[in-house]
Amino acid sequence: MLARSAASAGVATMASRILGLVREQVLAALFGAGHAMDAYNVAFRVPGLLRDLFAEGAMSAAFIPAFTQQLTIAGKPRAWQLARNVMTALVIVTGAIAIVGMAIAPPVAALLASKFAAVPGKLELTALLARIMLPTLAFVALAAAAMGMLNSLRHFFIPAFAPAMFNVVTIVCAIALVPLMPRLGLAPITAIAIGTLLGAFAQFAVQWPLLRREGFRYRPHVDWRDPALRRVLVLMGPGTIGLAATQVNIFVNTNLAAGQEAGSVSWLNYAFRLMYLPIGLFGVSIATAVLPTVSRQTAARDIAGVRATIREGISLMLVLNVPATVGLIVLATPIIRLIFERRAFTPLDTAATAAALQFYAVGLLGYSVVRIVSPTFYALGQNRVPVLVSVASVLVNAVVSILLVRVLGYRGLALGTSVAALFNATALLVLLRRRLGGLDGQRLVGSLSRIVVAAAAMGTAAAAVNGWMTAWLPGSSIALQILRVGSAIAASLGVLAAAAWLLRIGEFTQGVAIVARRLR
Repeated sequence: MLARSAASAGVATMASRILGLVREQVLAALFGAGHAMDAYNVAFRVPGLLRDLFAEGAMSAAFIPAFTQQLTIAGKPRAWQLARNVMTALVIVTGAIAIVGMAIAPPVAALLASKFAAVPGKLELTALLARIMLPTLAFVALAAAAMGMLNSLRHFFIPAFAPAMFNVVTIVCAIALVPLMPRLGLAPITAIAIGTLLGAFAQFAVQWPLLRREGFRYRPHVDWRDPALRRVLVLMGPGTIGLAATQVNIFVNTNLAAGQEAGSVSWLNYAFRLMYLPIGLFGVSIATAVLPTVSRQTAARDIAGVRATIREGISLMLVLNVPATVGLIVLATPIIRLIFERRAFTPLDTAATAAALQFYAVGLLGYSVVRIVSPTFYALGQNRVPVLVSVASVLVNAVVSILLVRVLGYRGLALGTSVAALFNATALLVLLRRRLGGLDGQRLVGSLSRIVVAAAAMGTAAAAVNGWMTAWLPGSSIALQILRVGSAIAASLGVLAAAAWLLRIGEFTQGVAIVARRLR
């Protein structure tokens, strides 16, 4: 059941992530990794950080268990009442934050990237873009609430597909509005900020018809004395910190990267978004299926069921993300070249982005495990645990990044983020194991060891085929690049499937069968 739900979310997320890559391709072609793109990426960190802190991450982790509990125990009418309370509270809180953020955008931009002041107009452009994008916080918060409700009602496809609308709208604005901006006296990159705002609204709007079909009717109402709402708000407080480790780490890296050579912020951003593709396909889709299930099992006091669900979720994640890690490291350069290298995005940008991607990929397992394990503590009512671990991981990231940036430059920032993510995941797993009385560790270690062997064979095949194809079919045309990369990926997947069959990795066979059924 968990794997089926994850597959349903995964197919929708795959479409969304592919459109996300198209979005990044469009931005890379139009703006490359220059000053305008650096300004946009830093400006997006302002609403993006708030979005991940208050809207998607902490809100989902606090709201889904409470909504599921009301749905299970009291029925839909009581659950709808909680949803109306939460949505109205979100509009009030996020609206206030957006207004304050717009007022203080210049000093916040200076705090994030003080070195931008050395380039005339760059810091001012960053503040303008941040002001345009800050209202996205309210729309994304409402979209996250709608997603949580639909997931609790066992609808996974539409909520997972909703971010695709964000990407589609941004792409349309890039194509349609970028040429118009100079006529209005605005920088062309302003069109992307406008697309970001409109895309956030579309991400919420696409989920609304399904919610109405389920019987939800929204009326502005908030009862601050509602015990269920108070429980959500109490969990959101520490949850804001508990799920924010990765984003705070990116905040630290953005500040440090702004002091590196021009383009560093953009190189890291392109690499992180590409690394996030397997997280979105596998980590997020599996976590999306895990949290409502764990919430129902916790409400029923079924600790054995929680333990089994977590083990199954982590096993599925490992069998998909370990090979993804190896693939990103081995094929980083040809993948970046194929996806981004055209027009404003140069071979220098390809080499720099590929180096960052390889270091980010080291932490891929950490990011995905945190997606599954951290929300579980909130479902169990242990909200202080991820808070403490996240604070520790932020400190680890800051120390490691400051040390590594002196040796590796911007690449050290990617590696520091990965180290912090792995630390975060390891600490949470150890503590969750104690809380649940075990996680079937021997089975997990056995699965991990077998998939590592299979992934190593896959990586060797990918490197060999890529090297052979490059020597046999040299050239830089798109067709030749697609042929080379496609051949390397196809061969590596064949080797992976064969190795998984020989090593009897059951989760691999199960995942392939379910995804194949969904695609048919």
